[in-house]
Amino acid sequence: MPIKPLAFKGDKKSSSSKKRKAAAAGLHHDALDGPPSTTLTTSAPSTPADVNAPVEDDTWVTADAPTDLTGPIIFVLPTQPTPCALACDDAGSVFTSQLENLIEGDPATAEPHDVRQVWIATQIPGAGGGNVLVSFKGSGGRYLGCDRGGFLRADAVAVGVGEGFRVSVADAEENVGKGRFLVGTDAGTGEGKEKEQKIRYVFVEERREGSQKAWEIRGDGEGITDASMLRIRMQARFKPRLKANKEMKAKEKISRRELETAVGRRLEDDEVKRLKKARRNGTYHEEVLDVRVKGKHDKFAS
Repeated sequence: MPIKPLAFKGDKKSSSSKKRKAAAAGLHHDALDGPPSTTLTTSAPSTPADVNAPVEDDTWVTADAPTDLTGPIIFVLPTQPTPCALACDDAGSVFTSQLENLIEGDPATAEPHDVRQVWIATQIPGAGGGNVLVSFKGSGGRYLGCDRGGFLRADAVAVGVGEGFRVSVADAEENVGKGRFLVGTDAGTGEGKEKEQKIRYVFVEERREGSQKAWEIRGDGEGITDASMLRIRMQARFKPRLKANKEMKAKEKISRRELETAVGRRLEDDEVKRLKKARRNGTYHEEVLDVRVKGKHDKFAS
């Protein structure tokens, strides 16, 4: 599925006339005036509208399992009192960015307001060990990586050993379905025969810079702590379970008129429910035949 341009809460939807004016302005833009726009969202090329095309779901939901992770995601860090997101800039620097789109400060409702907070998750085959190996591409088009010293950067042009993160549920009983995950790295594991098998984790740590409080994000956390339990939010349209539900609902969607056309007569309410249920269960055609036969018997009986 192609990744469409991201949209954030509060963005105003431009009309078609504004889009045409903007496109015309871009064609006649003078290079001496600098770049024409620095907005966080971009407009896709206009295409003829298809009234029957499904509407894309751009809402953000909580990931339930590591296998959900694909497409745009955000890491919600356990910072207090205000939740922050893991972010990066075009130079590859990784930092914490305060989240603004929250409902009553609940991190489980977080949505990004800045494209630098968004990462594109892609699963890498062959993780094993009950973990899912995932790469994360930042807004600058480079991949998040962690070196042996636990230092996080987002400047890799391709996925290597340091750009694969082992994602697992923070606690199988307490946190499953709550979007709290451990993001494992190979930081501090050594090399060759001296390589340790113990996984380190991405975690956030409070630092004091004079009288100011700051947060540092690292990839060499030892052991499982509250600081290493990260929430992961993702776009609903990429979540496998929600996609399956949408496909099921689309399959169930059939009008009474279509059912009556298939049967060849007007239907009672219980017959409509019966046929819709059969459509969900995959026995639609058999039920249509049964309803047709029943209709013929009723006609002759009367």
